[in-house]
Amino acid sequence: MKILVGFFLLVLLFPGCNNASRNKYRAEDSLAYYPPAPQKMELAEFRNYYRLLSSFFDTTLLNKGFNGGILIAKNGEVIYEKYAGKIDLRKKDSLSNTTPLHIASTSKTFTAIAILRLVQEKKISLDDTLQKFFPGLPYAGITVQMLLSHRSGLPNYLYFMSNNKWGLLSNGKWNRQFATNQDVLKMLFEKKPDRVSSPGSRFTYCNTNYTLLALIIEKISGNPFPEYMRTKFFEPLQMKNTYVFTLKDTLTATPSFTNNGIYWGYDFLDATYGDKNIYTTPRDLLIWDQALYTDQVIRRSLLDSAFAPYSFEKASVHNYGFGWRLQLLPNGKKIVYHFGKWHGSNAAFTRLLDEKTTIIILGNRFNRAIYDAAHLCYDIFGDYQQQKVTDPDETDSIKYLLLKPASRKQRKK
Repeated sequence: MKILVGFFLLVLLFPGCNNASRNKYRAEDSLAYYPPAPQKMELAEFRNYYRLLSSFFDTTLLNKGFNGGILIAKNGEVIYEKYAGKIDLRKKDSLSNTTPLHIASTSKTFTAIAILRLVQEKKISLDDTLQKFFPGLPYAGITVQMLLSHRSGLPNYLYFMSNNKWGLLSNGKWNRQFATNQDVLKMLFEKKPDRVSSPGSRFTYCNTNYTLLALIIEKISGNPFPEYMRTKFFEPLQMKNTYVFTLKDTLTATPSFTNNGIYWGYDFLDATYGDKNIYTTPRDLLIWDQALYTDQVIRRSLLDSAFAPYSFEKASVHNYGFGWRLQLLPNGKKIVYHFGKWHGSNAAFTRLLDEKTTIIILGNRFNRAIYDAAHLCYDIFGDYQQQKVTDPDETDSIKYLLLKPASRKQRKK
């Protein structure tokens, strides 16, 4: 009798255990990301690209004091990868494929996709105005879409936070050590700096737009932006060397340097995010790139909207989507990219969609040749009609240079 009872209990319990196991597997599996399988390249084609790229970067970048990482991939397969220099120029620690580097405005690609994910989840709309999230904000008529496409007309906080007329700076320093996204919002409420244009009237690249988008993500998700990005994107995508910088990272984050090797210390604008402050590696950026070829991050129609142009006031091959710069060439070619500059950090991230080619160059010693090399590299893969860059597109660390990089004395510490 005891044997029969035991048998029936086993029959009853086993399916339950099996279901629990399956449910656990499904729960874990739902967090998994499956990248598209790289398309294996023929050996002769691979060697040809490798020779071309090696010769190209040897003569355009690696012989020009480059300190950072380069990764070129086609159909998800890495065809060229190179790391040069030091993590910290004051030490002997070699930079590697796991060294996170500050990608500056290239961070906007992440913020924009995070916003579009909330649109997909029907938590916000592109037509929502700022007043929905920040009631009473004295800038009417600005929508989420205008923030994404830099058509809000808002003033750039990199300028108005540095403006002496409000007594914010004393001897080159703000009245507090670091300004936050909330401080930017507070300034907009209290000081009401002048618009640069009316909403939707023209394109004006403005970092304020993306600090506000990060605040919208925080308001809707209920989580700090760095935590939201970590749990929603970085961890599921297994971007193990990627994070949003916060003040707790000041002692461990990879430092940056001027072009002549002087350490560039932190200043009061180093605590804002959304517009900048993602640290990552070329390999992790390739994961991000490949994720966008699937529907697992956002659906295709929304991604296409990010890669569409929205500004036509001036005839130009240059345009801007949602968090992505565009070149729309006369021959029909389209370049989707974003460069970045913050202090001594440079970033170039380009997706050549026709060839499914990814170009990533990151550096932590300021080097304008990074932008030239990125642009000129496109023509190895197609007719992209590139020339040397006269304007590197990014003006992140910019004209507010009331704040100087650390002195040579600090460099020796």
